[in-house]
Amino acid sequence: MSKIIDDFKYAGSHEWVSVDDDGIATVGISDHAQEALGDVVFVELPELGANVNAKEEVAVVESVKAASDVYSPLTGEVTEINDVLADAPEIVNSSPYDNGWFFKIAISDETELDELMDADSYKDHCDDE
Repeated sequence: MSKIIDDFKYAGSHEWVSVDDDGIATVGISDHAQEALGDVVFVELPELGANVNAKEEVAVVESVKAASDVYSPLTGEVTEINDVLADAPEIVNSSPYDNGWFFKIAISDETELDELMDADSYKDHCDDE
C-alpha cells in the first residue's frame, strides 16, 4: 500500500503538492508513482526561474522500467530545484515526500489548488487504476 500524506494535494498524473505559509508549493511524485516506476536512475528538473503552466510537462523521471513526464500541478515560477537528485536520483524511491521533492514554485493562481485532489480522493484515484 502506497503512503499518501493527508495534508498534501495530488494531481491525477501523480504529482504531490505541499504549500507553505509563503505561498510556495513544493512538488514531487507520489509514493504510488515511484513504486510503479521502480528504481529511479535519472531525474531532469525544470530550469530555475522558469515560468510554468499547470498541467504542462516540466520534468522527466527515468527508471529501470521507463521514462515518465512530470507535470506542474500549478502555474507559477520555479523558485528552487532539488539539485541533490542529479547525483542521487534514487532518493525519489526512498523518500518521495521528504528528500525526493523535485521543485518549488511561486504560485500564480491559488484557485488551481482547488482542482487538485485531497488524500482520500487521490487514494480512490490510485485504487481505480
